[in-house]
Amino acid sequence: MRGWLRSDGRKGIRNTIIVTYLVECAHHVAREIVRPFEDEDVHLIGFPGCFANLYAFDMMERLATHPNVAGVLLVSLGCEGFDRSGLARRIEATGRPVRTLVIQREGGTRKTVDAGRAWVRATCDGNAALPRVEMGIDELVVGTICGGSDGTSGLTANPAMGNAFDRLVEKGAACIFEETGELIGCEHHMAGRAVTPELGAEIIKAIDKAARYYGLLGQGSFAPGNAEGGLTTIEEKSLGAYAKAGTVPIDGMIKPGTRPPSGGLYLMDVVPDGELRFGYPNINDNAEIVELIASGCHIILFSTGRGSVVGSAISPVIKVCANPLTYRRMADDMDVNAGRILEEQAGIEDVGAEIVQLVERVADGERTMSEALGHREFILNYKTFEPVGPACLPKSAA
Repeated sequence: MRGWLRSDGRKGIRNTIIVTYLVECAHHVAREIVRPFEDEDVHLIGFPGCFANLYAFDMMERLATHPNVAGVLLVSLGCEGFDRSGLARRIEATGRPVRTLVIQREGGTRKTVDAGRAWVRATCDGNAALPRVEMGIDELVVGTICGGSDGTSGLTANPAMGNAFDRLVEKGAACIFEETGELIGCEHHMAGRAVTPELGAEIIKAIDKAARYYGLLGQGSFAPGNAEGGLTTIEEKSLGAYAKAGTVPIDGMIKPGTRPPSGGLYLMDVVPDGELRFGYPNINDNAEIVELIASGCHIILFSTGRGSVVGSAISPVIKVCANPLTYRRMADDMDVNAGRILEEQAGIEDVGAEIVQLVERVADGERTMSEALGHREFILNYKTFEPVGPACLPKSAA
């Protein structure tokens, strides 16, 4: 595999320019800047809120300095609470080209769009000459998520992705599974796999927090579509979601934006800390994908039984379809047909090996189906998190 070497020593598998709006009022202008570049690696991301939030700032910093990102254009209205100067300084310190356009200073929509397009064009032309270097699997960070789950998800796609995680961890990669709200009932199983008793206790606390959080909301992470697809309880859904974690020891628990300190398997706690303030932890699957990317994921494995079509900005999404009927109906959106397991045409190990091979090819430049279709979904919410404690990352303290 080959990637692009960044100043912090990490390597990216894409060389993407991101155009970032810092408030919803700048969204349209940023989208217009990106529009002529839809056939190039120029992606639109942003934060809609007008009021400052440390989580949002930290997430935007980690996304803007992600190894897949080669340059950043910040688009500000001018009166929002986001610390645009602070973000620009953090990006500039990494050696990436960065520019900030303030619509109120530039003179309005047309002038800002013209200035933005000129900067993006020049930056794309300059980045095209950046050399690629050799990159090993042990330098990859891979995330996993399930969405549009049905009764087949926990039987085919999720355990196949878990098998792929086992293989990737064995090769030295860092792998992240997430959504503590969809692991309720599996906490003691995960604690038993933790590399230290202290980490196991932290995992149980995180799942208990998720159960309390959803209890206060009056609705758990169980959608009507899950029931229509044959799932009956959150515990049943959790067992399927847990299968994504494979069988290797759990090396740590992180929060959105925390980067794994080394290869291994990590659980991401996505439920905010403190009192209930901001509503649902993640209002759709792409919010979780963004958090995985902010923690350094080069690639996201996405299992779906009912059939999700989303991709993401910044990092490619590999779709693993659990249901053979869904795959036949939506093959143009899917990368891997794990439904073959259900039809006894392949085993879990076969599909796991296929996923790992595809990860390697995508890391080397092959486009996923969602990339080919132009899917670049993105969403970022308000949240609050406390830093992870030493028990959560025992390997980094060793």
